[in-house]
Amino acid sequence: MDRPTYECIGRGYSRHRAADARIVRELIRLLWLQKGGAIVDVGAGTGNYSAALARLGYTITAVEPSMTTRKQAEDVPGVRWVATTAKRLPLPDGCADGAICVLALHHFSDVKAALSEMRRVTGCGSIVVLTFDPRAAEPFWFADYFPDLWHEAYEVFPPLEDIIDLAKENTGQHVEVYPFRLPHDLRDKFAAAGWQRPRMYLDDDVRAGISCFALADQSSVREGLRRLSRDLESGAWHRKYHDILTFEDFDAGYRFLGIGGVS
Repeated sequence: MDRPTYECIGRGYSRHRAADARIVRELIRLLWLQKGGAIVDVGAGTGNYSAALARLGYTITAVEPSMTTRKQAEDVPGVRWVATTAKRLPLPDGCADGAICVLALHHFSDVKAALSEMRRVTGCGSIVVLTFDPRAAEPFWFADYFPDLWHEAYEVFPPLEDIIDLAKENTGQHVEVYPFRLPHDLRDKFAAAGWQRPRMYLDDDVRAGISCFALADQSSVREGLRRLSRDLESGAWHRKYHDILTFEDFDAGYRFLGIGGVS
């Protein structure tokens, strides 16, 4: 990632940001690669998705500038690490068959350059981006307890249409959009993963791996946690939001973008 976010909040990240098999399957489907194909994972973090793909037979170049997160990476055969930012990849033209970027695009200081670099190193291969747009989400109780964080998401994450336009302009490729409805038992505990598990947000370690919590005004976070904890103990949360407990999955605004290639 380009910004120094995870030098501050990345400690313990790998314990709660495990690769979810359903996300891995979708990455593979949209990349459309044979096993043994070379993939660049841009903004790889601790390399959870790099490792998952390598274990399935792909060759991975994991790109991540944060030493804090790289130190937490498993030593997995088939994963090579490159400590650099997304806007200038020290990789040859066309060296990879495809590229992925999993919930990292919003941390890049130069998204245009990052997309252009992904296209350069993949040549005619596919690029798959998992991103988030709160404007596309179904109504979510999270905003009732953490309104400042939800509002901030609108500032941090541009409209999906803008990301699509950037992808088209800076790769010269067509872009397909695939909604990703969050399973109730998602292993990768990113921001909206607790949509059916509100107690997840009361865990300090879980919140430390979610950038919107770690970088937010902590007085606002504490107030939201106080209210959430109180309502969970009193049963008020369940009385108000019990319907969500019957859902198998939930559209929180996460989207896969398939850029170029075959999907």
